[in-house]
Amino acid sequence: MLHVDKTCGVASMLDIQTGTGQMLADLPAVPPLAVATEGYRPNIVIAGDRLRRSGIHVIGAADDRPGLPFADAASELVTSRHPVRVWWSEIARVLAPDGTYFAQHVGPHGLRELAEFLTGPRPSSSVRDPERERTSARRAGLDVVDLRVEHPAITFHDIGAVVYFLRVVVWTVPDFAIDRYRQRLYALHRQITGHGPFRTTSARTLIEALRP
Repeated sequence: MLHVDKTCGVASMLDIQTGTGQMLADLPAVPPLAVATEGYRPNIVIAGDRLRRSGIHVIGAADDRPGLPFADAASELVTSRHPVRVWWSEIARVLAPDGTYFAQHVGPHGLRELAEFLTGPRPSSSVRDPERERTSARRAGLDVVDLRVEHPAITFHDIGAVVYFLRVVVWTVPDFAIDRYRQRLYALHRQITGHGPFRTTSARTLIEALRP
């Protein structure tokens, strides 16, 4: 969750890939100028309705390619929660001098135990590696002042919860479909009913970067 003190003392804020806008809606206060972008059309409608009452504008912008529809140095604070892709050069471009990027990214090897149960061994490297992100941020001209990784525990008590989760958190098993993974799902069901809940870990990276 975005700390409230990050929104204090700035006049402008941009939230990238806002999703349904829930994070911004939960903030007790936002800067005078607050804007959010989102690329998934159904979410644009939901976020627009949710954030309009707070005076926050939601603008459609593709998540899968660079190009934020804002002028250079347009925002003092840029935030994001679970961005699909991180376009560091665009973040650096729209940040005002001394501006801050404060975000929670999906971390490396999240839900690895679950993914490997269904698909087999995964590569040891990850595009979500925090040091890789630190390097990318620096190449874009940002100074990384804080970088932390947490691994919250996740427990599944039945196979229905697993299926629901995989349909929502689509990057865990990108080609997931019940028919495609029926045998492995049945094996997981038998493991849960025979030996108890299935435990795995998520991964989240908190990153704070400044534009000098």
